[in-house]
Amino acid sequence: MISVDAVTVEFNGSALFSNISFNINDNDRIALMGKNGAGKSTLLKIIAGASKPTRGKVSVPKDAVIAYLPQHLLTEDNATVFEEASKAFAKILDMKKKMDEFNHQLETRTDYESDDYAKIIEQVSELSEKYYSVEEINFDAEVEKTLMGLGFLRSDFTRPTKEFSGGWRMRIELAKILLQKPDLVLLDEPTNHMDIDSIQWLEDFLIHNAKAVIVISHDKTFVDNITNRTIEVTQGRIYDYKAKYTHYLQLRKERREQQQKQFDDQQKQIADIQGFIDRFKGTYSKTLQVQSRVKTLEKIEIIEVDEVDSSALNLKFPPAPRSGNYPVIIEGLTKKYGEHTVLKDVSLTISRGERIAFLGKNGEGKSTLVKAIMSEIEHEGKVQLGHGSLIGYFAQNQASLLDESLTVFQTVDQIAVGDVRTKIKDILGAFMFSGDAIDKKVKMLSGGEKTRLAMIKLLLLPVNLLILDEPTNHLDIKTKDILKEALIAFDGTMILVSHDRDFLDGLATKVFEFGNKRVKEHFEDITGFLRNKKMENLREIERK
Repeated sequence: MISVDAVTVEFNGSALFSNISFNINDNDRIALMGKNGAGKSTLLKIIAGASKPTRGKVSVPKDAVIAYLPQHLLTEDNATVFEEASKAFAKILDMKKKMDEFNHQLETRTDYESDDYAKIIEQVSELSEKYYSVEEINFDAEVEKTLMGLGFLRSDFTRPTKEFSGGWRMRIELAKILLQKPDLVLLDEPTNHMDIDSIQWLEDFLIHNAKAVIVISHDKTFVDNITNRTIEVTQGRIYDYKAKYTHYLQLRKERREQQQKQFDDQQKQIADIQGFIDRFKGTYSKTLQVQSRVKTLEKIEIIEVDEVDSSALNLKFPPAPRSGNYPVIIEGLTKKYGEHTVLKDVSLTISRGERIAFLGKNGEGKSTLVKAIMSEIEHEGKVQLGHGSLIGYFAQNQASLLDESLTVFQTVDQIAVGDVRTKIKDILGAFMFSGDAIDKKVKMLSGGEKTRLAMIKLLLLPVNLLILDEPTNHLDIKTKDILKEALIAFDGTMILVSHDRDFLDGLATKVFEFGNKRVKEHFEDITGFLRNKKMENLREIERK
């Protein structure tokens, strides 16, 4: 059992949460819920040992393994996919290496009576006990099975990790976590970059193989499928429900209704007492009764009603300057990574004002084509931007590219020019950064807050070609809807890479379908595209 004991986290004198306590038991599958910025990711980092609380502690049994998958990864590029995943067994292999070194010393040294020799024997015994207590594992077979379960092909195993997008690197990191067979798995938005097959594989693994899990996710279906307990972080405290997400929503609604009723009753009681005090304050015969009621009033603890998130993002793109008739023209584009061909002889034209969705399974080249348009990668063939094209680009990993040492205000101040500099606080306020929040360091922000901050960059300069690669990752449902409304009102050209059908519905008017190294053009919106494909949702495209 892992216990969180009276954990408090404070920033700049104000508490993010206070005296939080709960236990994590075997077979607990916990959904950690709460609005963006409530402290979910911070709590996960503390349990993982990656951050320390201001007060309180997390008690973990000796030899317990906690594995943590953060929202944003900073992975190295010096290994193949298979080598990187195999690092999951680094501790075990390191133990074996140390044992061999010690045994070699015992064989070659002759100072049998010395303290050093005795110490080596003691160290070998201790290491051997740990090493041989680990069940025998066919490391290569386990790595292969896990990588293929997460959607990798055998041909991917020898490819360098640097050839993969942030989403695929997330899966490599997830593979390392699952291979450790941890006592507790901590997952922060694990499904953001996954197609349906990989999500279902992960669900099955967590349900049947994981001992205990805590997950933060905006994917309601995923959370409902894997969890049996919900912990809500709100107003600096937690509520613990022995229920999965949908049942928790109902229980939370009932709790708030009950709190409101108790609050209303208490306010009526306070008004009655105060009324008596005001009416008989100067009446000698009522002095004792007035004093009694004053004391009663002082002792009353005001019932708090849990907050309903009423903050609203005020998002509006500047008018788009007029561009040429064809903002993007691509002719004969081919992109290879070593022997692996991602796109072959792709030609397409994007007209001014079009709203295009890039759809297809992960790894079929959607983000690769975006990077080619942005001149971020070398390729064969021609990519031509039209006259007057001004690009606003939101990359998949945009939030992780922010300088974490800066404050929220400094991040915007650094890129603002002209009259905009006088309106920075207004702009931040529109993005729900106000008061002390503008002085918070970027490293202290939640994933959703970082995404909002990264989105501000798109608004500071007028653009006429928006390229958004998975812009809704880490955004809660309400913020997604506000972003969608702002994009509908945008009067320029738009390219959207997204798995989210609800987000694309009514937004994209044309589909480019990626598959088999090609790109096929469909002159219809998302609903028409799915209807003609006889599919219910975008996840089915990824399964094909």
